[in-house]
Order: sequence, then structure tokens, then C-alpha cells
Amino acid sequence: MRKLIRNAMVTPDGTWLQSRHRHDYVEYTDANGMVYMVDGGLDYARRSINDSAPHTDKCVYDDSPHEEQREAATWGTYGKNGDEPRSCITIANMDKAHIEAVLESEPQARDSFRNLMMAELEYRKSL
Repeated sequence: MRKLIRNAMVTPDGTWLQSRHRHDYVEYTDANGMVYMVDGGLDYARRSINDSAPHTDKCVYDDSPHEEQREAATWGTYGKNGDEPRSCITIANMDKAHIEAVLESEPQARDSFRNLMMAELEYRKSL
């Protein structure tokens, strides 16, 4: 069964809505007056929009091409020394040492993310 790497959508006025964890309900009233929402994080993709409401689905799954996954998947970080505010960085923008540190120190990380990080290290060898 395929796994979500990114659960997101774009509304007609260009606003990105992304749900990062299971109960991360994100709602937005678009310039067109319609309310859009995304929910479910990486566990499921839930939307509450009228079927006729335009939007662009930006979900990415673990069976998508690696080039797409590496730009979509994000990892939370507190910086190199752990003393910075939490931010999210794409796998594509993580340096090699950071990826290796995550693989070594985060055994509880989702299999899909561990697999993606290992694939990223291989991908970089081919560049």
C-alpha cells in the first residue's frame, strides 16, 4: 500500500495548504469565497471541498519518482546544534551528514522516509 510523503493542495488564489500530522487540520477561505481544508497528515488525505471547487492536488506518495519525492518530503530540524527554532527542510536540501545522522539516530522514523533518505544518498552518488 502506498504511503503519503506530502499531503497538500493549492487553492485557486495560489495558497498552499499542507497537513503535516494526523490531526493537523488546516483550513483557508480562498479569494473566491470558498472554504478549503486539508487534514490527515501523512496517515490519510482528507479534503472538504465542493466537487465543483477548483483546486490542485499536491499529494506525493512513496511510489512517485524519486526526483518528486525528494523535493516534497520534509524533515523537522532544530539546526545543527539543536538550538534553533524548529523548521522543516526538504530531503533534497539536507546535507549528506544530516541524512546519515537521521538514519543512525532515528530508528523510529517512518519506513517510507528512511527508504527515501537511503535512496537520496544513492541518488547523490550518481550525480
